[in-house]
Amino acid sequence: MNAPTVLVTGATGTIGTALIPALRARGVTVRAMIRDAGRPVPGAENVVADLRDPASVRAALDGVDAAFLNSPSAPDAADLQIRFADLARAGGVRRLVLLSQYAARADSPVRFLRWHAEVEAHMATLGLDHTVLRPNLYLQALLGLADTIAQGFLAAPIGDAAVSAIDTRDIADAAAAVLTTPGHTGHTYTLTGPRAVTHTQIAEALSTATGRHITFHDTSAERFTAALTGVLPPWQLGGLVEDYAHYSEGEAAEVHTSIPDLTGHPARDLTDFTRDHAAAFTPAATTA
Repeated sequence: MNAPTVLVTGATGTIGTALIPALRARGVTVRAMIRDAGRPVPGAENVVADLRDPASVRAALDGVDAAFLNSPSAPDAADLQIRFADLARAGGVRRLVLLSQYAARADSPVRFLRWHAEVEAHMATLGLDHTVLRPNLYLQALLGLADTIAQGFLAAPIGDAAVSAIDTRDIADAAAAVLTTPGHTGHTYTLTGPRAVTHTQIAEALSTATGRHITFHDTSAERFTAALTGVLPPWQLGGLVEDYAHYSEGEAAEVHTSIPDLTGHPARDLTDFTRDHAAAFTPAATTA
């Protein structure tokens, strides 16, 4: 009997690169959907396709048993994901796992949460074996702030609100479990770390891991926006500010047990993340 084939979208991203080995460890054939033929993913069957090109997506889905849907951030991400789900159903894919976001809902003041809710609602109408994963703030997002952290500070408009932030390696492990085991049809799993942490605690954990003094600076949404203007496109920056307003209200602090329930291992703690990535937050690493 042939091993099932699982298509991974976003295969070269933070979650995709962790999901592929997690799936291979479970004995499935992995097909990596990539946009650049010059960046093949080791250990996977690579297929060049783009969510904006339906014909290429159809070809990527051919013969696939299950698919993991995670699209790059874009203003039309919801439309692209909805079209992918439609193509997956038309192509005979039996199981679809959607990467959504913690607290997604149609009436959210946060645009990203509204977009995710739109995709979730559409997928529920398709009659597919489908599962939704809703992870909280990624600890790996700190890697995008490595330059400023290496200078000794972490800044965000969040005050002392705690967030049950999650390591993306745990998201990948959960996705691998859902893609390869029965019993998840129609379920929505909220994925969090083992505790809610403040940004002050994050700075303290980074200090311990790097042996350097790193402080948290609470800042206003206006100063945060000014600092990132020109770094992020306006739609993405606006959404990020909305995300942080959501976090600052304490609305992302709940801790869920989905990671240990799905994977059989405890969720990685903030201290695990900072220990494993300490080198990324040193001045030598950020100037190399």
